[in-house]
Amino acid sequence: MTDYDNFQGMRSKRTLEIWKMGIVNYLDALKLQEKLASKRKLGVITDTLLSLQHPPTYTLGKRRTYHNLLIPESELSAMGANLHYTERGGDITFHGPRQAILYPILSLREAGLGARKYVENLEATMVRLSSLYNVKVHAGESGQTGVWVGERKIGAIGVRISSGITSHGLAFNIDPDLSFFKHIVPCGITDKGVTSLRMEAEMELPEDEVIHEQLVSCFTQLFGYEHVVWKDRSFFP
Repeated sequence: MTDYDNFQGMRSKRTLEIWKMGIVNYLDALKLQEKLASKRKLGVITDTLLSLQHPPTYTLGKRRTYHNLLIPESELSAMGANLHYTERGGDITFHGPRQAILYPILSLREAGLGARKYVENLEATMVRLSSLYNVKVHAGESGQTGVWVGERKIGAIGVRISSGITSHGLAFNIDPDLSFFKHIVPCGITDKGVTSLRMEAEMELPEDEVIHEQLVSCFTQLFGYEHVVWKDRSFFP
């Protein structure tokens, strides 16, 4: 049986292929998303979820809100951080170690979802994960995407949808170095703070890898996948 035959067999179920990638340079992850999104548009791969972390990285959305970077770009390298420009929605944000990132490459048409419901499902994924640690979070209000503990943001969302195929996704703060957020206006919101699961949970947390896998599990449940295939770093060239 060929790989194509296997893929056609999986399509009879709602199938998600999950790539556990560890720490990945932002540009490498961006190029991979573009490649996978093109393949998904052609229907030659199934829905795919990238689960990873980034080195310290600031990203700007397609609105290019440079004013929300509060230090000169020339100072970022001295901090060990980079700045990248993207075509996702949303404002400036930070990605770094000890942050769980999911980049779904999905067909919204096959999932039967509109853009708004898709974003709501991403928010619900982080709400469900937080509940495992008795942390009460809520989705943003008045057009503010992401999830919050009171007035403190714990999970950010920035998505791109092209021809009904998604890329980019969500970032959930497990225990990143929150000092990096002091150099930006996170998501363009001036009057609210940032927090993490470590700061909010009144219990000992497991290893980050366990929390990454729990986040993926919450995602697969909410999006209704019937068949899940895991691939770890040994799969990648």
